[in-house]
Amino acid sequence: MRWIAHLDMDAFYASVELLRYPELRGLPVVVGGGSRHPPVLQPDGTWQFARLKDYAGRGVVTTATYEARALGVHSGLGLMKAAGLAPDAVLLPTDFDRYRKFSRLFKAAVADVAPLIEDRGIDEIYIDLTDVVGAQDGTDDDAFAGVRTIAQAIKSRIKASTGLSCSIGITPNKLLAKICSDLEKPNGLTILTAADIPGRIWPLPVKRINGVGPKASDKLKSMAIETIGDLAAADPRSLIEHFGPNYGAWLHAAAHGRDERPVVTSSEPKSLSRETTFERDLHPRRDRGALGEIFTQLCEQLAEDLKRKGYVGRTVGVKVRYDDFRIATRELTLPLATSDAKAIRHTAGLCLKRVPLERKLRLLGVRVGTLCRPDAQPTDTTAPTSASSDPATLPLF
Repeated sequence: MRWIAHLDMDAFYASVELLRYPELRGLPVVVGGGSRHPPVLQPDGTWQFARLKDYAGRGVVTTATYEARALGVHSGLGLMKAAGLAPDAVLLPTDFDRYRKFSRLFKAAVADVAPLIEDRGIDEIYIDLTDVVGAQDGTDDDAFAGVRTIAQAIKSRIKASTGLSCSIGITPNKLLAKICSDLEKPNGLTILTAADIPGRIWPLPVKRINGVGPKASDKLKSMAIETIGDLAAADPRSLIEHFGPNYGAWLHAAAHGRDERPVVTSSEPKSLSRETTFERDLHPRRDRGALGEIFTQLCEQLAEDLKRKGYVGRTVGVKVRYDDFRIATRELTLPLATSDAKAIRHTAGLCLKRVPLERKLRLLGVRVGTLCRPDAQPTDTTAPTSASSDPATLPLF
């Protein structure tokens, strides 16, 4: 039998922080808002933590402990709004270098047990357990004994390696596994087969299907389709009429738990990007100096990301979000791929010259696409790969 697992770390960023500050366990804790509010070590050896009610700015929640989630705080929520829900929650700064370290640790622990892994981000993976030794074993009392033992071994390895817990959903395919990993959080283990779909999957809201976003969910609701069961019972012809042949047919198949996608153990990213949302709206002229520093820093961070991951890219693009939430993007293609910070900064600056800049800016981002490995691109000694100018003096607009 095909067994696919989706593993999701429990409140990953917050849980990593609690390893550092165990005195916060059991309390509502929110991570987000950049690094402007670090804990302060007191003379008596204790830490003084920032509180959400004291935050002022436009940052958003990166993650929150389950105690904070119970108060209505969730990822992506503005910190000022979160403060209205949980004013006394502890606010911790983000530390992505530390999160990436623990991400590597938990994935290495999984690979020791089951090597067929599809990386889906810093805190989640798919695992093909089908051919892992013992996965097909069962008993009269527990038909899933073999795959359950493997999952428990994975959870134990992760706990021993990182001190963190995870939740695992195991089903015959990726679509169902993604849903199931969230059914019994935190520290959950859920195993379902096609026979369990009517009882466990169909009562759930349609938005629990990975691939059904807010717009599709609202449109389905207007058709009196609110649960996955409603979607399964819907006329496929009506779904195709409203959503098109591809997405409509996929919706019907997904509601019935059908998904033949393989676990992809290696893939190449198409692009890498860095962006930041400002604490206050910045004016392209009056705040030119601050914008220039932020822009240069984003380009340097992106160059470091490319080098660390071993990529170069030919397409450089920028993204701005105005104070009215409209978004503008521009991009240029270089003659030869690069990971050089000066070249990225120079080309991104040229892109910005093509962006209307009459309004204040809320967000600024830089992207490098058309990625390849450095040894996979043609040699062209005439094509520039870097800019000789000091990035601090390059024009922002």
